[in-house]
Amino acid sequence: MYTTLISVEQLKALQAAGTPVMVFDCTFDLGRPHAGAQQYREAHIPGAVYANLDTDLSAPHGVPGKGGTVIAADMGLPASGGRHPLPSRERFAEWLSSVGFRNDMQAVVYDRNGLNYCGRLWWMLQWVGHEAVAVLDGGLQAWQSSGGEVTGREEASHFQTNFVLGPERARLVVTGTVLQRLGDSGQTVIDARAAPRYRGEVEPLDPVAGHIPGALNRPFAENLGADGRMKPAAQLRQEFDALLAGRDPAGVVHQCGSGVSALPNLLAMRVAGYGPTGLYAGSWSEWCSDAARPVAKG
Repeated sequence: MYTTLISVEQLKALQAAGTPVMVFDCTFDLGRPHAGAQQYREAHIPGAVYANLDTDLSAPHGVPGKGGTVIAADMGLPASGGRHPLPSRERFAEWLSSVGFRNDMQAVVYDRNGLNYCGRLWWMLQWVGHEAVAVLDGGLQAWQSSGGEVTGREEASHFQTNFVLGPERARLVVTGTVLQRLGDSGQTVIDARAAPRYRGEVEPLDPVAGHIPGALNRPFAENLGADGRMKPAAQLRQEFDALLAGRDPAGVVHQCGSGVSALPNLLAMRVAGYGPTGLYAGSWSEWCSDAARPVAKG
């Protein structure tokens, strides 16, 4: 069973052995929301299911929900606010069932975006209780560079399954908790956005610029080496130890703009051997939606 990273060679071995495995392509582009699906249609790992950040991995729109989000009336309230609100665990389980994913399967997730978007599905599967989920190290680029086949064919539909929710294996942190623990030495927020956004110099997506007071900055791309793969565990450990500077790793809460690009940091800490850390899924987009919440710059 693979629970953090899986190499191209390891994935090929699973497939050759006939292991029950489902591969998910999570390619996306925030600036062009339809581009990811188009890229998938042009080239993907044979058999891969496309997981769309907007429609499959986020709550749908419809009627008002909590946190200022809107959702379909029959799907339950989203689990977070922000630009990409998490769907309820029940709704996500319905989607997994609709694409034929079973509890006995190994999930392998990838993108062609520097492991940015596939981390969302990696985390969500743990959140609904599934342990056997891993990120394809190096993404589609690593698959292709190793001679792996890609296809533009339309994949056959899978039979409906009944994915059963299990105990949460991932920790979701809500706005109220982050706010209540501001200044508490037991909480360390790590912001995965690019440094100019963190400092409040630019803000291309949200109405307010800046960051959560006290948050540390580690842009998510810093977890990758020049080859597009995750840095070695020892190097990641050294870098996060330096960032935390003695703070308790167990108190780390990861965030970004909308709870997506925070996840490479969370994954990197897992690879580095730290224990579980939290995800503030609403992230900056939810935090700055209320003018009463404090904002820091610089």
